[in-house]
Amino acid sequence: MHQTLKTFDYPQSLIKKYSHWAVLTRRKQVTAGALVLVCTEDATAFSDVSAAAMAELKEVIGDIEHALTAAIDYEKINYLMLMMVDPHVHFHVFPRYHGAHQLGNLAVIDHSWPKTPDLGNFIALDDEALKNTTKLLKSFFEKTKQTAK
Repeated sequence: MHQTLKTFDYPQSLIKKYSHWAVLTRRKQVTAGALVLVCTEDATAFSDVSAAAMAELKEVIGDIEHALTAAIDYEKINYLMLMMVDPHVHFHVFPRYHGAHQLGNLAVIDHSWPKTPDLGNFIALDDEALKNTTKLLKSFFEKTKQTAK
């Protein structure tokens, strides 16, 4: 397990683990259902990600989009690969929408819709809220898997 996973509260925030990727709840909810998609390989440049991980990425993104559509019915989705502080390959995933959306007990306004996400405007999840939000998001990923069968 590399440092970038730890930074994003792995394993407490783990929604779903794949062979080469981990989908995590983002503690700083810029929008409802904000995630972090982390490559579990020791890759610090996108070009270093293995062919197998790249191939798996299609499945992971499909699962993310199906689960988040069911969870909050977003209008657009943004995948931001910032990697300014945390060195390993990862994306910040933001479902985008007009106004506020509810995810369980969490209501989050997309303050910058339809412009670039305002990363400085978020709801910070405490440990209990992170646990509850992660559990709820896991349920949508599990439903996605059942629907695909």
